[in-house]
Amino acid sequence: MVKSAEAPALVESLQDLDDRLSQRFIALDPSGYFLVKVDHTSAELVLEHYGNTIDERGLARDSETGEVLSCKGGNAPRKPSAVFRGRTAKEVGIQLTEGEGPHPLSCLDHAMYLGRELQKAEGCLVSGARYIQD
Repeated sequence: MVKSAEAPALVESLQDLDDRLSQRFIALDPSGYFLVKVDHTSAELVLEHYGNTIDERGLARDSETGEVLSCKGGNAPRKPSAVFRGRTAKEVGIQLTEGEGPHPLSCLDHAMYLGRELQKAEGCLVSGARYIQD
């Protein structure tokens, strides 16, 4: 058990580890990407899926226009190909992965990331805090 005096050092150590792991190379999911949102008005988590194509250089491109998708914005607004809504991370995760497909998720590391983000978003929904997707 961690004593309260040791807790800040543990939290800092875990954050450092998380920050380092976030810098590793991750191949993009060819099935697309997701935006996670918290709708405090309806008290729901919202998961929007956007399809894309990965080119030979590993760049994500809009499946319809062929335009390279920028992480920094500047692209025209896109319509999601699917929207999942639920009150908990588990509820949204079940919608995303169970039942009849197709399921817009093809990489296990992407599934793990989404689970983590949905848990974080659920915490923000409960606390009333602002959610920012990593």
